[in-house]
This record gives sequence, structure tokens and C-alpha cells, in this order.
Amino acid sequence: MKPTKSIRPIRSAKPPVPESAARLPTSARLADTATALARVLTMTYPADAVLNRYFRERHTLGPLDRAFVAEAVFGVLRRKLLLDYIAPDASPRQLILLWLTRIAGFSSKDIATVCSKDEAEWLTTTKSKSTDALPLSVEADLPEWIVERLLPLHDAEFIRALGRSLQEAAPLDLRVNTIRTTRAIALAELNAHGIEAWPMPYSPVGIRVKGKPSINRLALFTTGALEVQDEGSQLLGYLVAPRRTDLVVDFCAGAGGKTLMLGALMHSQGRIYAFDVSRKRLDHLKPRLKRSGLSNLHPLVIAHENDTKVKRLAGKIDRVLVDAPCSGLGTLRRNPDLKFRQSPEGVAELVAKQTAIINAAARLVKPGGRLVYATCSLLAEENHAIIDAFLAAHPEFTALDCEDLLQRQDITIACGPRLQLWTQTHHTDGFFAAAMQRAAS
Repeated sequence: MKPTKSIRPIRSAKPPVPESAARLPTSARLADTATALARVLTMTYPADAVLNRYFRERHTLGPLDRAFVAEAVFGVLRRKLLLDYIAPDASPRQLILLWLTRIAGFSSKDIATVCSKDEAEWLTTTKSKSTDALPLSVEADLPEWIVERLLPLHDAEFIRALGRSLQEAAPLDLRVNTIRTTRAIALAELNAHGIEAWPMPYSPVGIRVKGKPSINRLALFTTGALEVQDEGSQLLGYLVAPRRTDLVVDFCAGAGGKTLMLGALMHSQGRIYAFDVSRKRLDHLKPRLKRSGLSNLHPLVIAHENDTKVKRLAGKIDRVLVDAPCSGLGTLRRNPDLKFRQSPEGVAELVAKQTAIINAAARLVKPGGRLVYATCSLLAEENHAIIDAFLAAHPEFTALDCEDLLQRQDITIACGPRLQLWTQTHHTDGFFAAAMQRAAS
């Protein structure tokens, strides 16, 4: 479910969204935002990475200034197709002014002190541009090539609703590490710190938090009792459903968020191998693993899906999770730049990689074992098409009903036989997963 290395979203914490009084633009904030946006719009690196670097360079910026810059840059990215439609040749500064007035709800009076006379006249002119009868891609704010791939399976209203949901900022989702505490205790502690939080509707260990409070220094976080993890991602752990004595492989572990959850579900028993081709990503797992209190995780760097470290486990693994490298289009609430940084050609390359990975991972599954394939993509070619081809080529595997697997664990969710989560329906990132079982003999 992770995008490839070159486009992988960086999961660093964004500055908290400022309160309305602190959101008012100033000349300095507008200048900083325009500079930062210009760098982001080159689409050379993930927007998070560009902003983090900019904030390091501009270390004198206060937290409210950084919050304004981040909110405005991500706001422009979420609605850029609409802004481009209104003003096709707008500069980064003009895009920000347009976003402030057309999207963020600021009045002409609010921005009067930061606009030149020419800018004020330009904004007045843009108000005459009609936004009635917008093209579907503009209304959804999804590039035309993405809309074209969604239309064969979904009608225009579905795509509009999906696009609108992806234009909203994602909430802060947390997972309770049950090795350290319980959800009830964690909720009580968060509320005691003035953080409004409530149980997630689906994940038994999930907590959703209002706003973007800083939790990094809370004891709940520093002791490993809480991890940041989208609810959809948490549900994948329940599809894998590892038992305490199982041998488990997280085939594309990345920074290990799902690996840590699997370890907690196993009560730190059994053994989990966390495979990834990136040593840097696995290095990010190490401090999280130390905080978690788990002792059953074993990170391993592999050269590729056919590494000898992989081959020696063939036919020995009870549960294999393939969290496949993908376009990441289901995460556009968090990473809106991905819709501009991905391409049909890039997706075609990913499909080839996904096919190779699932075939290699399947060799690890022992008779009677379970294979779970997952992405955070919205595209059928990365999801259903991969599973259809895999099952056709591997008759020893049969499909399991994901909705039924979750129901057996008292998780009631309408997600389909293959887990399909849509942001406008389930209020999670866009996720796909398929669970399969290898014949017992």
C-alpha cells in the first residue's frame, strides 16, 4: 500500500491547523507561503519533504506561521485543478490569494492589507469566472486520467463524492498498542490532557482525535502506547488475524506500522519477519519497535522479492501480508501532491512490480496458510486486476470473504468480499485488500 520509493509520502507530522484568529494572512506569511508553494509545485519531491526542508531553512518562523504556510500549501494542492480552471496562468502567490478567497472563506477585507492594488483587481476579475457546470475532473479535483480509470466502474456522482471527500484534510487516527494499555485508559488520558478523542467506528483498537493536537510529547506516545495509523490500515491487521504461535511475514513492511500492530495482535509471541528493500525505511521502525515493548519482530533488508532470505522461508509461513508499493491515490487527503506526481506510465510500472511481489510472497505461504494483498490505491488495475490474475494463475489459492473475516472478530463493516474502503463512505483513506487461503494439501 506504499507508493514506490521515489514518490513515497513522508509521514512526518504536519504543524497543527491554526485557530481562526491566527489564520489571518500577513505579508510575511504570504511571502513565505508563495516561496514554499513554488518549490512544491516543481513536483520533484513529496510536498511534506519540501515543507520540512523549508521550515528548517526558515527556522525563525513561529509555530503559527508554519501552520499557516502548511495549511495554505496543502489547501492549494487539494483544489489546484479548480484554481487552475479559474485562473489558468496564476503564479504561486496568486494561487494562494485565490485559495484564500474562493476556498478558505477569507473576505476581501481579511486580505486587503496583504494585496497590492493589481492583485485586488485581479481577484475581482476572477470572481466573474463561472464555476457552474464544471468538468467532472475539475469538480472532483482529480486529473482526467484518474477519472477515466474510475468511470468504467463508478458513475459521475460517485466520483464527485469521492473527490470531495479527498479534498478534506484527514483526521488524526491513532492505534492503541494493547501491549501497553487499553483503549479505555488511552481515551481517558487523552481527554485529561484536553484532547477530544473518541473510539473509531470499526477498529477495536482505534481512536480518532479532533483537530491536529501535538501528541509527540505525551507519555502515551513516548512509551509506545499509541501509534499514528489510519483506521483502514488498522483493519488490515484483522484480515491477517495472526495467532499467537504463528510465523508471519510483512513482505513490504516500510516503517512498520502494520508490523507493530500484527505483533500486538500476537501478544508479542510467535515470530514476525519485517521485509523491505529500503534499509532507511526499516531504520524508522527501530525506535518505534523499542517503544512498543514487542519482542517478536525481526526486521530484514532484502535486495528484491526473490532474495535468498525470502526463498529460504518458502512454504513455512502461516500468514503473509503484502502491503504492496502502489500509486497511493487513496491517501490524497494526506498527500494531495500525489495526484500530480503520479502518471499512467508510473502506474503501469507499479502493476508489473505488484505482480512480481505477490507471486514471490505467495511461495512463502504454507498449506492452509493465509495471504493478504493490500494497497492504498483507488485504481482497479492495482487492485482487483492483480487479484483476478493471481487467482487464475494460482489455483491452489482460494478467495476468502473479507467482510465475513471481520464480522467473525465483531467488526461490522460493509466493505465487500474484497475489502474496499472509500473515503466518502467509510471516512478512512482509500484502501483495498484481498484475503486468500492456500489449500491444506
